[in-house]
Amino acid sequence: MSRNRLAPGVEVVAVPGRGLAVRTTDGEFLSVSTPDADGSALLSVLSGADAAPPDQELRRVVAAFEAAGYLAGEPEPPRWPADRRRIRLLGAPALTGPLAAHLAAAGAEPRTAHAVTAPGASAPEIEDLLEGDPAAVVWCLDGPVPDGLWEAADRLPEYGVAWLRCHREGWQAYVEPLAATPGDVTAAHVRARRLAATPAHRELAAYWSGPRTSGAPVRLTVSAAALIAALLADDLSRWATGAPDTAGHPARRRLRHVDLRTLGVAEHPVLPVPPAASIPRKDG
Repeated sequence: MSRNRLAPGVEVVAVPGRGLAVRTTDGEFLSVSTPDADGSALLSVLSGADAAPPDQELRRVVAAFEAAGYLAGEPEPPRWPADRRRIRLLGAPALTGPLAAHLAAAGAEPRTAHAVTAPGASAPEIEDLLEGDPAAVVWCLDGPVPDGLWEAADRLPEYGVAWLRCHREGWQAYVEPLAATPGDVTAAHVRARRLAATPAHRELAAYWSGPRTSGAPVRLTVSAAALIAALLADDLSRWATGAPDTAGHPARRRLRHVDLRTLGVAEHPVLPVPPAASIPRKDG
């Protein structure tokens, strides 16, 4: 049985009067020069009908496809490693519910904890978050992050536990970078970067601290919750399996902003905030 040799997302199209073109995974079209006018020999090789290119020139073209990453090896989907399967989910059930379904389908073992984030509960200690020996902790808030709530959770990478979170501010949701090792981007880093990037930093800090006067509550639609859960699940899956980031910014250096009205997603690079250097004292 013949097997198509093109990588997933790569397609070859015959353009009338112009020969063949390859559509890349980024959606770009590149012209292909082939020994024969219609490119039928190349198509035969790429479709798997011919096992090997019949001449040297065609072998050169196929080698160029391979060098560019347009040819696929034997497909073998990455499996979720056993030592990273225990995922602890905290926060809003509207988000943790669909996220748990995504993770379970991918081979993880999600566990939802409600007591730690019950209404009125104080910020958890690190021991509370490490209960059950999770490989990763995900915290989803259907609202802004209160001051100090994620302070202990930011230390999870120091204990070898991955740390991922999201929250909502009105019609905007934020999916923060996954922190897997000490030195990765924490929630405190994201907070500091956002304050530094806006001229309304006093207003934003006041908004986070509260109190706030709000209109009718913004309710997450099923579609919006499913989108946010899918983004979180993809980040966790790439961390667990070591799958590469194929486009955009790396997951551990990426802040995603979701417009809950349109479901549009924007990515912003974000880096850790270095410790503040001490200011030299002047004598005299």
